[in-house]
Amino acid sequence: MQVLLYDGLCGFCDRTVRFILARDPGGSMMFAPLQGEYAAGVFRQRPALRNVDSLILVDGVAHAEDAHISVRSDAVLEIARYLGGPWRAAMILRLVPSALRNWGYDLFARHRYRLFGRYDSCPIPAPEQRARFIP
Repeated sequence: MQVLLYDGLCGFCDRTVRFILARDPGGSMMFAPLQGEYAAGVFRQRPALRNVDSLILVDGVAHAEDAHISVRSDAVLEIARYLGGPWRAAMILRLVPSALRNWGYDLFARHRYRLFGRYDSCPIPAPEQRARFIP
């Protein structure tokens, strides 16, 4: 099981989740806001992730020691790989050193609220998609 932890207050992150939902080939990726209970459990198990305020992709059971966790630009590339098709072309960015990729990611993340807005609370997903969201 893959669970994407995202900033539920971020307009860009909300759009990213909607983008994935529209293109998810198997419909198996789950979503949980960073502000929710599921994310709190992940942070208790993996305290080093508490400082990550953007995308975290958990592949496997989050509370298991062997769960693979990707953050920042690595999470974006894993999502592209998961979506498949033309999105897999983004995997070429693996050739760019992760420090440089993450620098660009962090630069964008610092300005995402200003560029795409910030919600007062997490948007409620459409009824047909609610089963894919974890509180």
